[in-house]
Amino acid sequence: MKKGKIVMIVTIGIVCFILALVMSMQFKVVQETDITSIETMREAELRSELSNWKQKYEEINEKYEETSKKVQEYKEKKQSDNETSTLLQEELEQINMGLGNTNVQGEGIEITLTDTEDNKIYADNLLIIVNSLRLAGAEAISINEERIVNMTDIVYITEKFVKVNGQRILAPYVIKAIGNQTYLESALLGNGGYVDELKISGYDVKIKKDKNIKILKYNDEISSKYINN
Repeated sequence: MKKGKIVMIVTIGIVCFILALVMSMQFKVVQETDITSIETMREAELRSELSNWKQKYEEINEKYEETSKKVQEYKEKKQSDNETSTLLQEELEQINMGLGNTNVQGEGIEITLTDTEDNKIYADNLLIIVNSLRLAGAEAISINEERIVNMTDIVYITEKFVKVNGQRILAPYVIKAIGNQTYLESALLGNGGYVDELKISGYDVKIKKDKNIKILKYNDEISSKYINN
């Protein structure tokens, strides 16, 4: 019994010694661990992580600035293209109007010439009036709905009709002109105006102003015979 107690005490002592030794070793390990190194390592990791985020931010910011620049360039180009397109469209409309390719309307005057037994209207009469209107700044002219363009021919055929743009037209001849009403009317009336001369000679000619003259487009194809393309 006494011997058993001694064995137990020895065993407990050995266990306690082992525990003490282990604790001592752990404490020594903790003491020998460099806390500063741990903090330095954590700080280095944080710095590295921060550096990575900074680099990512700079890359994103660079892409943003690059994209913004491209967007601005696109906007400027688009605006420039729109302005150019608008100008080209306006020029195209002016060219088409000059060529007679579009229906037009606006203020102007209307001249009606009617044949009588004593006085017939000939192609020359129409030509003189058309040229007078052109010199007065007419922007568009038609005779019996036939648009007058640079290539238009006005030809006398018989006492019954004339040809305009190759189409036969009959009296009464209605000449429409779009432009400044005062200028157009003044070119034909007063101070030796051709319509005044016709009236004095007994021709049936009437002029009226209209705020909404409508002139149809030229229907035929405009082509040249002698110009080389």
